[in-house]
Formats: sequence, C-alpha cells, structure tokens
Amino acid sequence: MRRSLVLVLVLLTTLLGAPAAIAAPGHQISYKSISGVGGTTLKAFVVEPTGVGSGPFPLLVMPSSWAVPNIEYVGAAAKLAKESGYVVVSYTSRGFWDSGGEIDIAGPDTVGDVSKVIDWAVANAHADGTKVGVAGISYGAGQSLLAAATDKRIKAAAALSTWTDLARSLYPNNTVNKQAVEVLLAAGHATGRPGPVLQEAEDAYRDGRFWEVVPISAGRSAASKIEQINANGTAVMIGNAWNDGIFAPGQVADFYSKLTGPKRLMLSPGDHATAELFGAAGLPNEIWESVGRWFDRHVKGTANGIDAEQPVQLKPNNGGTWKKFGAWPAGNADTMQLDGKKIHAGWGTVADSGTILLSGALQGFLNIPTGVALPFVDRNLAGVWSGPQYPNGVTLAGTPKLKLTVTPSAETTTLFAYLYEVGPLGLGALVTHKPVKVTGAGRTQTLDVQLEPTVWNVGAGNRLALVIDTVDPRYLTESTRGSTVIFGPSSLTVPKA
Repeated sequence: MRRSLVLVLVLLTTLLGAPAAIAAPGHQISYKSISGVGGTTLKAFVVEPTGVGSGPFPLLVMPSSWAVPNIEYVGAAAKLAKESGYVVVSYTSRGFWDSGGEIDIAGPDTVGDVSKVIDWAVANAHADGTKVGVAGISYGAGQSLLAAATDKRIKAAAALSTWTDLARSLYPNNTVNKQAVEVLLAAGHATGRPGPVLQEAEDAYRDGRFWEVVPISAGRSAASKIEQINANGTAVMIGNAWNDGIFAPGQVADFYSKLTGPKRLMLSPGDHATAELFGAAGLPNEIWESVGRWFDRHVKGTANGIDAEQPVQLKPNNGGTWKKFGAWPAGNADTMQLDGKKIHAGWGTVADSGTILLSGALQGFLNIPTGVALPFVDRNLAGVWSGPQYPNGVTLAGTPKLKLTVTPSAETTTLFAYLYEVGPLGLGALVTHKPVKVTGAGRTQTLDVQLEPTVWNVGAGNRLALVIDTVDPRYLTESTRGSTVIFGPSSLTVPKA
C-alpha cells in the first residue's frame, strides 16, 4: 500500500510539473498608477521576478527620459528581473505622456517622485527598501543623480547620457547651444505639458535673455550636490558619449573626479543616448552589461570583481578598444605654439561642429566624422594653425587646453575652436571643439579655454590642426559682421595617453 502511494505521488508530480517554489526564474509585467509628490499620478511598468520566492527583492527605479514614455526601459527591466531577481519600476516622468503634472525641468517635485516610487514599490511590489538602485538615460539619469543626493536609501546610481551641470551643458562659456535647446523645447511641447519654470525659460530664450535662465541650473544639477552624494556614499556609475550634442562630456568628467565613493566612468563614441540605446530595449550592450554588474555589486552586494577593475574606461572616439585608467587621464602633453593672426568676424566657414544627434551618431555607429577640407577654410574669416606630423601616430587622451590671447573690435564676439586630425591632402576629422564668448571691444585679454575631452587615435603621418572662427550653426552666435578679431601669441596643449 505504501509503495502504491509513492507511485501515485510520483505520477502526479510528473503530470502537474514541478512545484511553484522551484519553477524556472522568469518575470511578470504590470501597468500601475503610482502617487507621486502632491498626489500626481505617475504611470509605470512594474517588472517583478517570478520563480525565485516571495521576496523581498532588490529594487531598481528608472525614471523616463525627456519626452519618452515608461516603455523605455522595459526590455532591460525584464532582463534584470529574470536574470538577477530585481523588481524594476520604469515610469513616465511627471508632465509627459501618460503621467500627470507638468514639466518642471527636474525640479523638486520631479526629483521627489523618485522617493515616492521607492515608497510604493516597498509597500506594493515586494521590494527591499534596504537594497535600492536608480538608473536612467538623459532626463532620467539627471533625476537619478539628484535623487541620490536626497534619498539615503539609494545605494547605487547609473546615469547614462546625463548632465551634471545644466548651465555648462546648454550654455557653455556663455554661448547658447541653440540646436539642443530647440530640440528639447520641441519635444517637450509635443509630448508633455510645460510648467511655469519651463515656460519662463523658453520666453527668456526667445527674447535673447538666456542668462536669466542660468540661476535655475544649480538646484537642478548634481554638480551642486556633490557633498550630499559623497556623504551618502552612493556608488555612482556614469556612461556618456564623446559627441553628445546636448550634454557634452567635460561637465561629466569634472563631476566624476569629485566623487569620493565607489565610482565608474565610461565614455564611448556616439551622440546623446546612442551608446546605450539598444541596451535599454534588452539587447546586448556593453554599457548596460556594466550597469547590471554595478547594481549586482552595490545594491545586491554580490562580489563580482567589478571593484578590482580600472574605474575610468574610455573607448577612442574614432575606433579601437577600451582604454582603462585608474583616474581621469592627465599624462604627457604636446604644446603647439600659435602665432598671431587677424580675422574678420560674423561670417561662417566650412569648419563647424556638425548637427546634434546626427553627426555624433554617424561617428559612433559608422565612424564617419564631421569633416573639413582645411585648404578651403577662408583665412580671412578664421585662424588656422597646423602642428607637426606624428610619424608613428599618437593617442590623445584627456582635455585639450587653449590659452588664447585675443583682441575683439566688437563689444561681443563668439569664437568657435575646432581641433582636427588632418591627413596629407588637408582633409580633416573633427576631434573636439568648444565655443567661447568674448566681451570688451578693443580690450586684449588672455582666455583659458578647455575644449571638450576626448580619446582619439591620430594616424601615422597625420597632424593636428586648430581652426577658430566666429559662426557655428549649432550655437547662437553673437558675432558682429564687419568687426575683427586679432589673435596674439597663444598656445594649445594636447594630452596624450
């Protein structure tokens, strides 16, 4: 009789399958309404692990990018839930798409929503409030860093295509990044409901008063909250692109250098959000692979070896394998002496920085750089300086620095500095650039200008060339036609790996 009972139990187990407790790990997705700051409804996809018990599970919160709905991270979230056992909440940022409220440009309510989502997940989605990470792309990345400064429950953050200083991003050296501002405004109007802060900022921009927007930057920039992030001990990973046309990498590199907790920086070819784009959909992606390992170590506490790796990982902008450093590179450098020149301002040349989103994407995906034919740069309208050949090539790594002596004849002039790699025929590829606004008619002054950082492999037999002109279609130019600019003896210092 006992043997018969055992046989029946074995047969039932075979027919009905394994008990739920040992079911294969998987995930389930649900669409939820979450109450944010002030009761504003935030619409979210909640991805929970299945087949791994009843929790509580480590939690990842992912606010959506500017003008992008909550579907953005579902692919990555499903992978993280199934393979690593996270509860992931991917939600639409307030003011956009299906969420309520108005766009406040990462203001206190938007940042506070991150904490409200954490509260909800702990209460309703079997999330562990002692094991919390935040991640996002672009607008979601900025929110993640800001929330890490205010919410001590956040153990780790992964910020991709992020800003750390809003003013430096959109108003570099007092020059409006016109293309970026127009793209952000258009997307905000098309997919969301601009609040008073955004409306006032747009009015100031349209009226030529962009400097009035600058005061909102500090409260919306992680760079101004570095002390809180360091005090919290938050583990911060940042992944950006060299050619990001909205949030250029210089502000990110400076922010990274000031972090004192666990940190990781990955810069690679591409434009805004392109390097990590496919990873958000759950497809293979080296940036998102690092994000997963970062959270496994600093949220789950898994000893996976990421601590022993070099934290600064830089992939050359024009192709090649990752170069790894213990800190931001500051090694040997070459200095190019620049002789004096006089140019006429207010007219463009064939030298420019390209088009945001497009030019950087071409560089990242196809290794097609923004080019120039150096012989066709009008020397009446631009200063042109060429350096010596590198017979064996060289790798640039770090931040090129320009010490520029200049005398403008107009009260306001905008200068655009472009660094190119140039071949024997004078065809150049844009390595990096930077605008700078100069004021003071007739006043000779020396400017210290940091170009955007880069890692770039200069080919054997090629040389570097610097071009400075006074008009660029990416930016709002304040140069006066008919005025002049006199360059005195100056220098360019270029760091090498």
